[in-house]
Amino acid sequence: MIELADVVRELRDQLDSALAGSGSGPVRFELGPVEIEATVAIERAGGVGGKVNFWVVEANTDVSVASSRTHRVTLTLQPTLVAPDGTHHHVLVSGDEVDGER
Repeated sequence: MIELADVVRELRDQLDSALAGSGSGPVRFELGPVEIEATVAIERAGGVGGKVNFWVVEANTDVSVASSRTHRVTLTLQPTLVAPDGTHHHVLVSGDEVDGER
């Protein structure tokens, strides 16, 4: 299983990578809302005041995960670029097609 925070962090890193490699071509696409749907297992560590963790269930789940309760979570994220002065800008992405890209 993967922590939900790691999934969102990896998505942000991938979007940053796409933006950095966008080049200076004339055609760019504005990045709209990004939707992630995941099946998560919720685990509470400790007793009262314990931490709650959301784990994204991988496709090849093992028996221990199958016995826990899972929930579907959908996140809609709106990526924006934040300049050093704090202003927000639309994200523009361009680049060549990558093998396996859909």
